Amino acid sequence: MSKTKSISISTLTILFIILVWVLVTSTGMVSNILLPSPAKVFNTFISLSINGYNGVSLLTHYLITLQRLLIAVILAIIIGIPLGLLSGYVPTIKAIIDPIIQFIRPIPPLAYYTLLILWLGIGEISKISLLFLAAIPPIYIACFDAVKKVDKEYLQSASSLGANSKQLFIHIIFPAALPDIFTGIRSAVGVAYTTIISAEMIASTTGIGWMIIDASHYLKSDVMFVGIILLGVTGILLDMIIKNAEKALVKWSGQR
Repeated sequence: MSKTKSISISTLTILFIILVWVLVTSTGMVSNILLPSPAKVFNTFISLSINGYNGVSLLTHYLITLQRLLIAVILAIIIGIPLGLLSGYVPTIKAIIDPIIQFIRPIPPLAYYTLLILWLGIGEISKISLLFLAAIPPIYIACFDAVKKVDKEYLQSASSLGANSKQLFIHIIFPAALPDIFTGIRSAVGVAYTTIISAEMIASTTGIGWMIIDASHYLKSDVMFVGIILLGVTGILLDMIIKNAEKALVKWSGQR
């Protein structure tokens, strides 16, 4: 399927969903409290953009959430990629790091968020730490698996030509692992995104996630929809940025 045709189908799908949304809300089939109309959601977005929510502008809420997410994901990338690659390459490092990551990976974020607050306080550090702990396992696992998938013939050929362990790692393993590294980053952003509500629902008065939770307490479904749509659109844009970065940096992706 061509890219143009794919975009057209996606656009028609979105338009169809909006049309059904308009029809359902305009006919009164569902209460406006449970499902606000697109027009009401749009007007609420304009109102929030002008007047803010809880005395804080919508842009500030949005940028605070984005800042928390990006700091956590960048830290996970900086730490997770070297740990994953080295664990896949050096058995001793795997023996040290892998049990820790495998222990953290299946635990729901809220299970240890209270502990993070007790240890780190109610400020930004506990929220970013929660997102970091959610983001690092996907990156680590993707990097670890990428090293294991490297064709052993490449390593043997390079070794026979005199390459040492450091040269093998830098010139063969790391380039070969890059496509999987980007896949891990995309997964990490998705996991951190699903955790943002948890990070902002406790001991916070700012952020889109907090705004959604707070609005739910007062049945402000229009505010909730604005927040959810903002998070969804931002998630799509971040994923597009990562995919475009992969295309630009990993020219050999899919050619192995």
